Amino acid sequence: MSETGLIHIVDDDRAVREGLGFLLGSLGLEIVTHASALALLDALDAAAAMGPVGCILADVRMPGMSGLELLDELQKRDCPLPVIMITGHGDVPMAVKAMRAGALDFFEKPVQGMALIDRIKEALELSRTRAEAAGDRAEITTKIDSLTAREAEVARAVVRGLQNKQIAAELGISPKTVEIHRHNAMSKLAATSTADMVRRLVAAGWGET
Repeated sequence: MSETGLIHIVDDDRAVREGLGFLLGSLGLEIVTHASALALLDALDAAAAMGPVGCILADVRMPGMSGLELLDELQKRDCPLPVIMITGHGDVPMAVKAMRAGALDFFEKPVQGMALIDRIKEALELSRTRAEAAGDRAEITTKIDSLTAREAEVARAVVRGLQNKQIAAELGISPKTVEIHRHNAMSKLAATSTADMVRRLVAAGWGET
């Protein structure tokens, strides 16, 4: 896959697929086309077809699974790829409904090429940001999993804003032992300071409890 990302075009109209594919491919963007929503879902199930960065262009009205139903299914699967809907004139209210359901944007046929290209670039940048964030979460989760049970208890107490003496009293250990566990947790999390450790843990969802 190219560095720009992979663009999935989903439309039951072959002429539309080929036209959009030619337009975007001529700009050096990597394209894969699908004749139906189910074909896209099958492709996303295959690791080779699912890159970390990309976006989806999907027609609103398709036989079988519609664009709205596809969007709903992608959300159920936690698919991180931004979705741009393509609609005929009579389907604009449906496309607006799709945006409210999570689509990034919609374009009415015939699609204005440059406007679509600009939006695709934004979608790819959003996808790239999501992929980087997912990578960061996976990295911090791995580091959190390396904490011992006691180190995790101390780290969680630090996130709650407790001082060493308060943590010691709560856990029934000495402040010196708390300091040792706190230092070990910071080291395993590759945190440069207490504030940095707290930021990392909150980003991983530890600020929710």
